[in-house]
Amino acid sequence: MDWTGWALFGLVATTALTAALTTAQLAGLTRIDFPLALGTLVTEDPDRARVIGFFLHLGAGQGFALGYAATFALLHRATWWIGALLGFVHVAIALTVLLPLLPGVHPRMASQRAGLASTAMLEPPGLFALNYGNQTPVVVAVVHVVYGLVLGVLLHAG
Repeated sequence: MDWTGWALFGLVATTALTAALTTAQLAGLTRIDFPLALGTLVTEDPDRARVIGFFLHLGAGQGFALGYAATFALLHRATWWIGALLGFVHVAIALTVLLPLLPGVHPRMASQRAGLASTAMLEPPGLFALNYGNQTPVVVAVVHVVYGLVLGVLLHAG
């Protein structure tokens, strides 16, 4: 397995993904903010949460990059299209399973059933994270497919 590539390119791909999502948020394409959502698991302060969340997201990205690298090693090949396909599977699971489950474990996120009395800091993402904007699924899918594509190009299979 490409350990050096995993250590370096996992960080590069995750940083690029996070920067692209932040850019899309600032451009008004989505309201999703992974660093904020992750950081508020730890702290209520939104500024500190974004910093902490960025590093938590980098760590999660490294974990996923390890999975991609292991998959490439098992397949004995790493290509852009296999990486993009893995990115598509990755984002499909995130948008349909992981994000909708997040309100059940996040201490500062409202649930889908929260009423007007909720004082939660964050709204729930909902299926496909549509609560963060109609373009959110497309934005999140594109950046994750590119993440996989980049890893498929930069990592070696064996």
